[in-house]
Amino acid sequence: MDEIDWLARALGSLEKDEVFYLVAEVDGKVVANSGIGTRRGGYDRHVGVVGIAIREGFRDVGIGTEIVRTFIKRARFMGLKVLTLSVFESNKRAIHVYESVGFVQTGRIPRKFLREGEYVDEVIMTLLLD
Repeated sequence: MDEIDWLARALGSLEKDEVFYLVAEVDGKVVANSGIGTRRGGYDRHVGVVGIAIREGFRDVGIGTEIVRTFIKRARFMGLKVLTLSVFESNKRAIHVYESVGFVQTGRIPRKFLREGEYVDEVIMTLLLD
């Protein structure tokens, strides 16, 4: 798939509410990017998958919490019933943020990631929206 096909598919997904992207800027610079994605068909099209990345130096100031709260509202608008995400087991502050807005730990994949020479578990978290 070339770049134009990818862009057309991405725009189509936005128009159909299959994806939602959110960025945070400080002084004109992107400090966080995030998104919710859904599947186009199948048995799990009611499930949104959340991804969030926040630049070092901009964590612990509430950006992540506001992004997650916005995602919950948007997911309901999109008609989603479940949100899910994965996080490094070692990322305690992110786990705390997710738990503070209602996500619960629903799974774990031991040694899923090799990060800086160390194995880290993947924690799977879920929020039921109704």
